[in-house]
Amino acid sequence: MSASFDGPRIRTVSSREAYRNPWMVLREDAIERPGPDGPRPGIYAVVMKPWAAVVVPWDGERVHLVGQHRYPLGDWSWELPQGASHAAGDGASSTTEDPAEVARHELLEETGFVAGELVRLADLAFAPGMADQRFTAFLARDLRPGPPQPEAEEEGLLVPRAVTPDELDAMIDDGEIVDAATVAAWLLAVRRGLVVPG
Repeated sequence: MSASFDGPRIRTVSSREAYRNPWMVLREDAIERPGPDGPRPGIYAVVMKPWAAVVVPWDGERVHLVGQHRYPLGDWSWELPQGASHAAGDGASSTTEDPAEVARHELLEETGFVAGELVRLADLAFAPGMADQRFTAFLARDLRPGPPQPEAEEEGLLVPRAVTPDELDAMIDDGEIVDAATVAAWLLAVRRGLVVPG
């Protein structure tokens, strides 16, 4: 992702790894912010995670969501299938550089569907103020059903839900869907006219 505007930038002075687990790395940087009287020192924490995929599974009539309890929110969340492929022992890197491969894996894992066609919608960032993780949004069509294949950590936690486009819009309007990546991917699919009920 590249920006067309080149304005003031924060400069990295030094970096250190503050924390690591299999899904993420937390980096703390000493920084300098530009200011009217010269550079101002500070710190910045960056959550590092591999490139991910978010998938809009569209069967021609309904969109297939996945619900789960999101521990950081302390609440239930309805979302599009999404995730990343983590390299063993390194929460900041992936086992693949191909977002389409990640999308197909997450779709199969969370819904059981195999997509006959994946349409790339856009490359976006999850939370650019705190994390380096970006994702590619896809529309999945020509869905072939099968059993979900969740990871061990998600076993017994995922609940499927098929909704019409109008129902999905209402879930967003009513605050039932709060996941920003889900809303963004859905908006892109709709704006491009790729989701047209039968």
